[in-house]
This record gives sequence, C-alpha cells and structure tokens, in this order.
Amino acid sequence: MGRLFGTDGVRGVANIEPMTVETATQLGRGISYVFKSEPRRHKIVVGKDTRLSGYMIENALTAGICSMGVDVLLVGPLPTPGIAFITSSMRADAGVVISASHNPFQDNGIKFFSRDGFKLPDEVETKIEKLVFSDKIDSLRPTASEVGKAFRIDDAAGRYIVFLKSTFPKDLTLDGVKIVLDCANGAAYRVAPAVFAELGAELVTLGVKPDGENINSGCGSMHPEVISKAVKENKADVGIALDGDADRVIFVDETGELVDGDHIMAICTAEMMEKKALNKNTLVTTVMSNMGLDVAVRKLGARTVKTAVGDRYVVEKMRENGYNLGGEQSGHIVFLDYNTTGDGVISALQILAVMKRQDKTLSELAGIMETFPQVLLNVKVKERKEIDDIPEIASKIRGIQEKLGDRGRTLVRFSGTEPLVRVMLEGEDESEIAAMAEEVADSVRRALG
Repeated sequence: MGRLFGTDGVRGVANIEPMTVETATQLGRGISYVFKSEPRRHKIVVGKDTRLSGYMIENALTAGICSMGVDVLLVGPLPTPGIAFITSSMRADAGVVISASHNPFQDNGIKFFSRDGFKLPDEVETKIEKLVFSDKIDSLRPTASEVGKAFRIDDAAGRYIVFLKSTFPKDLTLDGVKIVLDCANGAAYRVAPAVFAELGAELVTLGVKPDGENINSGCGSMHPEVISKAVKENKADVGIALDGDADRVIFVDETGELVDGDHIMAICTAEMMEKKALNKNTLVTTVMSNMGLDVAVRKLGARTVKTAVGDRYVVEKMRENGYNLGGEQSGHIVFLDYNTTGDGVISALQILAVMKRQDKTLSELAGIMETFPQVLLNVKVKERKEIDDIPEIASKIRGIQEKLGDRGRTLVRFSGTEPLVRVMLEGEDESEIAAMAEEVADSVRRALG
C-alpha cells in the first residue's frame, strides 16, 4: 500500500497521482465512510483556494462524497481556517480544504477537518488511506433518494468575516492605521481586505486579483520583500503578508524589516502574560523556532514546549495539555481561544490590537526578542532513511553539536512535502555556523544525493 498523507494532508502536482480526479473521488468516498455514523443525512463542507485545478478536484471530491449518500456544502474560495470555522459552525460532519498552501499553482492538496474544526489525527488519516487503496467500500453505492446532494453556501465568506472581526477587541478600531496587505492572490483575497477595512484601517492591497495561476507567485508570505518595499513607498504603519490559504502570516514593521512568527509569538506571549491569559504560562513551538524565542519567553516568566514541525503537531500538543497559544516560525500562529487552526487574519488582528493598546510601533514591539543567527540549507535527496541510521551524517552532526555546546543547536530533518533534507544551525557566530551547515549538507549529499 502506498502512502497518501504527508504532514499536512495529501499534496502533489495537480492531475498527477495522488492529486488526480480518481484519487480525489476515492478520498471523498473514504472521508464519507469514516464520518457516516447514525442513520441520518450527513454533510461535509468543501472549500478551496484560487488554483486553476481547484475546480477539477472540487468536482471529483463532491462526486465521491455524494456517491456515498452524504451531502456537500460548497463554500468556494475561503481560507483554510475559514473552512474549519464553517465546518464547526454549521455542525457539519467533516470539512475538506483543497489547497497546497504556499506551493506554486501547479500543485494542489487535500486536507480534512473533523466536525469540531480540528485537523484529523494520524490514525484517522491512515483509516481513510486504507479505504482508498482497498476495495472495502467499492460495493457501497446508495441509490435513488439516498444519493447525496450538493448545496452552495453563498454567505460563507460573510459569516467568516463577522467571526474574524469578533476576535478584535470591541473597544478598539483600526482608525489611523495604514496597512499594506498582501493576500498572495489566494483564498483570502476578498475576506481579509473586508475585515481590516471594516475595522477602520487604511489599506494598500496587493495580491487580490487571482487568475488561477498567480497564487503565491512573487507575492504573499513567501515573498515578504514585496510588502517591505510597499510599506516604505506608502509610508505605512505595518505590512501583512498571507500565504495562499491564509493560515499563516508574516509581517514587516514600519521600517520594512521582517517580523516572523517567532517575534509574533513573543509579542503575544508578553501580552497574554500581562493579562494572565496564557494558559499554564506556556507557549508551544516547533523545533524550528529560534533560540532567541526561548530566551525571550523565559524572561517573561513563561516557558516553551517543543513539538515536531507542522502546525497540526502544535495543535495536538496544545489540546493534550490545555495550552492556548502556539505556532511556528513560518507564521502559523494558533490562538485556541479563537480558532482551531492557524489563522493569518486572526494573528494579524491580535498584533494590531497590541499595537493600538500599547500605542507602539511594530518595530518597538518586535524588540522583545533578539534573534540568534540561523542558517537553513535545503539539500535535494533521492531517498529517505532515518538520519540516525546513517553513520556519516550522524557523526558529523554529533561533532558539530559538541563544538557548539549550549551556544547553539543543530537540526537535520526531512521535508514533509518535498524530496529535501533541511539542515538548520543556530549559534552566536553566523560565519561559523554557515560553514558548519555546509559540512552537514555535504555529508547528506554524499549519503543520500
């Protein structure tokens, strides 16, 4: 049996396995079977980003779901967190997002939410995977009135906009705040501008004209240099860049300097500690977060808990232990008090609220954290093996970590979505760690390239 699911659903080049019409139809049938319980009409929400292939995958999923006697609620282009919200709000049995997040337009992906708006755990994904590859449900074919229907939910975006605005303090507005907003020509191209404008902000919008092929292309959170330039040209107070499905956000401050997810978490940790609102005084981060974040959080009297890379693992740790703030350096920030997954617009609203409440610029707020020099190299590989089982790589990593001691760290891992090994080093001396990172990368190339 093959492996369909990666760290964030099923993903690949559209119209090539596994992102084909045939597999999408089977995934629709599989998710329907897993979530179809007592004898009643069941319903699954299906939403997407702005990729050309979204139409194809959407129709295939809808066909598969309806063929199992389950109804489909179509919401069209909507951010991933918006689909999670609609799934929970409408008491649907599950939600499906058609998106490849920050990947280029020729890729696409499918990820699932359970009825409570949380991403599916590994064991449920494995169950769906087995159904796709087996013939267990091939003969289950409702007929006549038992076949599912598809409905379009025309006001889904409006519902989500109202929800997003409710997460911003009622006593504040964004009057007088000039924002450069880059929606990556993605799923938030209508929703995000409406939210910030209705709260009173003056907007300069970028990436709000999707054509099916320009999602993430030279825009959005993968290209913060675009909003950096626009902030300086327009003398804006802040730049906000979303990715294609708007579950992550990256900022630039009023000087055009990048403010990443680690700084966002540091700022929000400070605000929530001040309000005694940070559950168990704990922030959940991944192993990719900078050591400077750990230092900043300790100074605030809080602590960090680490997980594997992937916002789903951050959320799982948060739910297991009752934590309410977590995220990734890449800009996935999870406020469980508001939503069940990373939400770029909610994250932006929380930062804007702190700026307004404290009457400080973003550069002043970002000064709460000093970033340790970090070097990240991506090495193309031909095969996947346990890093610890490859003596040449393992010994190189051990030797370098011994040299760094507690002044730095080494992290080597496989990408969850691409044939890459990611080599990351942190330390006090950038030139030193850059050389060390190259040494590790060379050993990876020799062993796996």
